Amino acid sequence: MLVLALSHELKDDLFKNSAVGGQNDFELFIPAMKDRLSALRLFARVAHLGNFSAGGRDLQVPQPTVSRVISELESELGAALFTRTTRAVSLTDAGADFLARIEPLLSELEDAEHAVRGTGELRGTLRVGLSSTFAVREVAPRLPAFMDKHPKLRIELITSDQRQDFVSEGVDVGMRLGPLPDSSATAKLIVMLPRAVFAAPSYLERAGTPNTPSDLTSHSVIGTPSRLGRTWSFAKKGKVTSVTVTPRLMVTFNEVGTAAAVAGLGIVSMTKGAARKEVAQGLLVQLLTDWTMDEIEFHAVFP
Repeated sequence: MLVLALSHELKDDLFKNSAVGGQNDFELFIPAMKDRLSALRLFARVAHLGNFSAGGRDLQVPQPTVSRVISELESELGAALFTRTTRAVSLTDAGADFLARIEPLLSELEDAEHAVRGTGELRGTLRVGLSSTFAVREVAPRLPAFMDKHPKLRIELITSDQRQDFVSEGVDVGMRLGPLPDSSATAKLIVMLPRAVFAAPSYLERAGTPNTPSDLTSHSVIGTPSRLGRTWSFAKKGKVTSVTVTPRLMVTFNEVGTAAAVAGLGIVSMTKGAARKEVAQGLLVQLLTDWTMDEIEFHAVFP
């Protein structure tokens, strides 16, 4: 409630305290309001990047100016927005609440500016959270054409194969595989991705080729950060079979799992798209082709 009251006071300040008495009130009010909006945008960037210098570089503002503007904003609000250390800054509870309330306003202002220009051009910085494999194999190859179309848009890819906290990492849109937990985020289902199991020809020559899902229990399996866990389900002609696998090798990075499979260390499960290049080059072979695995949901998530 404190921050809500402060945000209302700040909004009132835009129309009260920024004006200067006299016949030039309006002329003086406009640059004051612009300075206040610039301060809010600067605060938002510092909050997302966790660093005064990085936030300043992002908006081409010198670091001393960043510190001064943030300090003035905190003084006007009467609340500390950041906890400062020698290495980084982090939002206080009041700062996090304030950020959540002003960002929709800043976004609406940017949308309004773009609509008036009528160019359809995207501007600003877009922070995208996604898995490393999807970033390497699907997103990066498509970025050149997209970024050429929007030269004033900056993109930050926040990659991790572990479950990301999109809010704390300042992600604008996340790309997430697997079922989504209940949350306040808005999600859009993009596609269902087919999954399969793969192995290198060198491994199959040495260990043999599994003919049924149950054969996997006697094979070397590579475990990856998959939502499947250790139980893999297969279907064939309406019959569903589940097997519990015990990985001999566990990795926390999907690309390492793919590389390990190519090196002949065992059988790995992944989406068919993730294995597309290796299969085409003959480095991996899809197994149990007459069985299908559960498809994986792929969502765009907006915190």
